[in-house]
Order: sequence, then structure tokens, then C-alpha cells
Amino acid sequence: MANKVQLDEVTVRFAGDSGDGMQLTGMQFTDTTALMGNDLSTLPDFPAEIRAPAGTLYGVSGFQLHFSSFDIHTPGDSPDVLVAMNPAALKVNLDELKPGGMIIVNSDDFDEKNLKLANYKSNPLEDGSLAGYEVHALPLSKMTLEALKDLGLPVKDAERCKNFFALGLLYWIYNRKMEPTIEWLKTKFAKKPLILEANLRALKAGYHFGETTEVFTTRYEVKPAKLKPGKYRNISGNEATALGLVAASKKSGLPLFLGSYPITPASTILHQLAGYKNYGVRTFQAEDEIAGICAAIGASFAGALGVTSTSGPGVALKTEAIGLAVMVELPLVICDIQRGGPSTGLPTKTEQADLLQALYGRNSEAPVPVLAAATPGDCFYTVYEACRIALKYMTPVFFLSDGYLANGAEPWLIPNSKDLPEIKVRFRTDPNGFYPYLRDENTLARPWAIPGTPGLEHRIGGLEKQHITGNVNYEPENHELMVKLRAEKVARIAQEIPPTRIYGQPEGDLLVVGWGSTFGSILTAVERCQAEGLLVSNVHLRYLNPLPPDLGNILKRFNKVLLPEMNLGQLAKVLRAEYLVPIISFSKVQGLPFTPGEIEKKIKELLKG
Repeated sequence: MANKVQLDEVTVRFAGDSGDGMQLTGMQFTDTTALMGNDLSTLPDFPAEIRAPAGTLYGVSGFQLHFSSFDIHTPGDSPDVLVAMNPAALKVNLDELKPGGMIIVNSDDFDEKNLKLANYKSNPLEDGSLAGYEVHALPLSKMTLEALKDLGLPVKDAERCKNFFALGLLYWIYNRKMEPTIEWLKTKFAKKPLILEANLRALKAGYHFGETTEVFTTRYEVKPAKLKPGKYRNISGNEATALGLVAASKKSGLPLFLGSYPITPASTILHQLAGYKNYGVRTFQAEDEIAGICAAIGASFAGALGVTSTSGPGVALKTEAIGLAVMVELPLVICDIQRGGPSTGLPTKTEQADLLQALYGRNSEAPVPVLAAATPGDCFYTVYEACRIALKYMTPVFFLSDGYLANGAEPWLIPNSKDLPEIKVRFRTDPNGFYPYLRDENTLARPWAIPGTPGLEHRIGGLEKQHITGNVNYEPENHELMVKLRAEKVARIAQEIPPTRIYGQPEGDLLVVGWGSTFGSILTAVERCQAEGLLVSNVHLRYLNPLPPDLGNILKRFNKVLLPEMNLGQLAKVLRAEYLVPIISFSKVQGLPFTPGEIEKKIKELLKG
């Protein structure tokens, strides 16, 4: 019988060809782990090609999962376990595996052809190059075929089930229950009984192989994490974004309209919202990006909560329409799920390089509020806040997420709707004293008068409007006044931004500033350094335009300010210009998120200097 060892945290990475089902395997392991009460964080990493050439280095698809018995913020620094389905998957991922880590490989795929495709000059399973690891070379393909031999499936189809054999084995090693995956398979393949039976058999065969073989002498247990009481679900960033939009729609009492064009990694927002027709949601898959946003502006004009979702290349196409939304002063939420660029770039990889595009990427003076989510679950709250601001201030608002948040997942405490901030909407109905650009004294928002309201007929469009009357106007002084009013309206949002939270002391040697998906890695790195007695603190920004009113004073209380970003220093450039503080930029543009270890190392370098 295997020994049982208790661990506080484990990081597992599944890797194989893009057709090996590694994303599915990782998601099933994630869902099961969430149901067992562990805290977790995931990092799916896959190529853009639907089916990249088999066995090649660039065709490797990976899924990393970090789970624990305590609160965690990232998918982990380095894997403890690597499951590699072929030589390419081993080669791509080996350098990141912890020394002494466990490697489980499908030895059946380590043939001459696949070794050559992976640029191996000799077989790493035989040449001693893996001596520093715990290697288990297992014939996963053959064992899967043996388990399914009497089902009559073609060999190619039967072999595809090897990912579930590997999953079953990992379930046994880490003491996970198979039932959640069994129930998922029964639902998924309810109309394909042969495929269902094949996957069930492979899953159970993998589990029982672990139980009966003498290869593995140890099983591991990670106890449930002590999380805040409540009802949780496992959620990805795009799922949370969709739910946040629905929540804002219900809270405001407005129907939700999403005008969108499919683009990675934003498309699943459209998919998710299409399933909520019974909640007053209407989704429109337009013929292109421009049509998508223009339809959303039209829906907003008609009194709906207008939203469009896209990624960086789509924002470029929507640029003129965003300017139109600024000019007509209608509420609109633009969800930009950032990816590697420019142009088509790295469609499935993450990046934070659309910040300057969101802040300034329009002709003329066209200010737009910009908010960024920090975690997959925070996408719900941030996009909800974006909707609230858009409706209150009658303005387009950028919601920034990225591929890492969109596809990553974590346990999410389901909020009570009564705890969400109120979203009040007031349509103008009284024609007495009505002028389309007569502004609210506090917010400078113009009245929202929907078409068909008697006595409130008015003109909107891209041409400049006269202050108060809304008539088309070319007077120089009026244009300058309207430019300043639109800028002042966005600037006044700062009056609602809460005090910036400082993780650590309010002053000290070093402040690490972050925004967006760097939150988990920065916080983990800072906590590690604080545990060693270093005077380092952290602030993380949700509001990027306008910036928090107290930020300037906070920055000046620290000797040094470090800003890690997945771009070449875009927010650093903004903060230097705004506050004249010598921000130290720390960039990474590799299509992958920062690890806590990378930021921890940089912090210590700066504090030594």
C-alpha cells in the first residue's frame, strides 16, 4: 500500500499536442479540485492553431493548476509535476519543472519520429538527462488501448482517450474523487454511448493502475482551504465578465444588448451571454467589429445597456465608433480582453499592451474612463462597476481584462445581489425645460431621453453640438467648451474612487504598483519579501482613467517605485508624466504572465542596490 503524505500546495502541468485534450484534462482536474474545497488558480496555455502539426514544439498545449490548503493568488511558480504526452511537451516544459519534480510521460510517443520533431538528438528517457527528476515513463497509449480493446473503436479514436487515463492516474496520486468527472462525461456524451464508455473506462483504468501498480509508492493529500464562508463556484474571467454584465443589467432594470464579433480571447463572453436570453439579454453576432459596436451604441440610444466585446485588433477597428459614443454621450461598455500583438499577434497568449490604446487611441480629445480587473473573479465586480459608471456619467467605458484572466479560473464566492452597489437609471420623460445637453450639476451627464418619448425629440450624431441645446454648432468657443466639459465629466469620476488600499506599510523602501492580471504575482512576491522583513508594500489599481486622487501622495512616500507590466512600460509612462515620480519599469512581453519568483527577484535586486 502506498504511503500518504500531506502537502499544503501542489502545482501540476498537463502538456501535449493541441489535439491531446490537455485543456479538457486540466479543466476536469480543476473542477474536481474546486469541489474538494481547495483554493486554486489556473493557467491554460495553448497555440492559436486549432490543430497544430502533431509532435512539434510550437504545437504544444499546456494547462497548469496550482491548488492548496490556504489562500493563493497565482497558478504557481514552477510545476511540481509535469505530465508530458510526447517529447515536444517534455522539451518545452522541462526547464520550468522544479528540481526533483515528478515527470509522467507517455513513453509510447517517444519514437524516432517524435524525438526528431522535438529536436532531441537522443532519447531523454534513456540518455540520463532526466536524472535529477522522478521519472515515470508509462505506455499510456498501450494501456488505454488495452482497457478499450473489446469496445470495437478504431485505434485512433480509442487512443484519444489516453488523456483520461492520465487524468485517472493523477486523481489517484492526489487523492481526488472521480465522480465529478464521471457525471460530466455522462452529460457530455449522453448521445454517444460508445464514446462515453470509452472515456469512463480510460479514466477508471488510469485510477486503478495507480492503485495496483508498485510504481508509485506515495499518494498525496491537500486538505481543503479555509476560505471565507459562503457558496462558491469555479469561475473563469470571461464567465465572471458575462455574469457581471447580467448583474448590472438586472440591477439597473435595463435590457442588456451585446453587439460583438468573435475574436480570441473574448469570444466566450458572447457565447456565455447568448445563454441568458431569459434574463433580458440580447446578443448580436455582427458581420464585423464596426457593426458590433455601432449596434451597441444604437441599443444604448434606444434605452438598453449597450456592450461590445473584443480584443486589441477589434478595438483598432472600433476606434471611430468609440469616438462617436464619446460625442453623443451615451452609456457604452467596451470589453477589451487583451492578447499579444500588434495585429493578429499572439491570439491565444496574454499581454497588457492595449492600455495606451484604451487611454488615447482615438482622434482628437476623446476621454474614456478605463478600468482593469485583477483576477478572474474580479472581472465580475470590475465590469459591473464599468456599467455603473457608464450609466451614471453617460459615457463609454473601457473594461480591460486579458487572456490570462479570461481563460484562468479560481474559486469565486457568489455574491448576494442586495450587496451590489445600486445602479440608478433616470430616463428623461418631462418635456418641460428639456434640452439634450443640459447637464447634471454633479456628474455633468446629459439627460437620457430615449426615442419615442413625446416632446423630447432631439438630434444626435458625430458633429459637434451646441452646449445645452444640442444643435449642430461650429463656433470656436463652443467647441472648446464642449471639449473641456467632456474631459471634466470623466475627471469627476475620481470623486467616487475609494481610497487606495496599501498592502503593507504606508511608507517604506519600495512600493510595487500593479494593474490588471499582475495582481496575484505581485501580491505573492510582496508577501514573501515582507515575511523576510523587507520594507516593501503594494498597491493595485483598478481605476486607470481617471487615476485615484490619493495615488500621487502614496507614490511619494516611498524611496523607490517598481511597476511590473506585461508591456514595455505603458502605465509607468503615464504615472511618470502625471506625478513626476521616477517609476522603475519591469517589463515582460512573452505572452505569459509574471511568476511571483520573477517579481520577488526584482524586488530584492532593487533593495540591495
